[in-house]
Amino acid sequence: MRVAEQYAELESRLPADWADARFVLTADDPRQADRAASLLTPFGPGRVGNQVRFTVPGHGGKADQALRLLERLDRERIRGTLELVTASASAPETEDAPIAWPPAAEQWDVALAALPEDWTDVYGQIELASSDFLDRAALLMGPLNPARYGGAVGFRFRVGRYGYGAAAEMARRCFERLDAEEIGARISILRFLADTRPVLTQGPVWYLEGRAV
Repeated sequence: MRVAEQYAELESRLPADWADARFVLTADDPRQADRAASLLTPFGPGRVGNQVRFTVPGHGGKADQALRLLERLDRERIRGTLELVTASASAPETEDAPIAWPPAAEQWDVALAALPEDWTDVYGQIELASSDFLDRAALLMGPLNPARYGGAVGFRFRVGRYGYGAAAEMARRCFERLDAEEIGARISILRFLADTRPVLTQGPVWYLEGRAV
């Protein structure tokens, strides 16, 4: 069954008031996993091996957008198995109800723990609970050189063991600062490299949508 068809079937099983759903796509060909993650960029994908994890919000037409992107995977003959990992229902409406995400520093620890021990470079993403946090979060995360992406409420950043990017320990310290000021955030790793050995360079460069990051 094609990936888009699997998605349509899984979505049909969700409750009418679903708020977001987290999926994992296991590519049949590990070499196609990076391309799949690139096509799913609007949903903050994280890749580990031949698995691509992404979360689809249940509002704003995002479910239909996800279907269109997965149809593009099918057109490019990217095959795999799509699974629904978790799904949450919409919470009752309350005034200024905060998003209950785990502490950012803990999320960072979990994300790094999922990587192979010889990882060397990470391209990550942080989604903020509110646009009210953008300016303050940018200041607290200054050492990571955070960069906005699209119209999303968040930043992307690089972490490396040498060359481009901040140290992993510095990244954690930045996330601890967010936690100390109760800035809700969700962290994910979009791409990573392992066992890179730069020679007379600052390290590897990723190209996303024709732009070096």
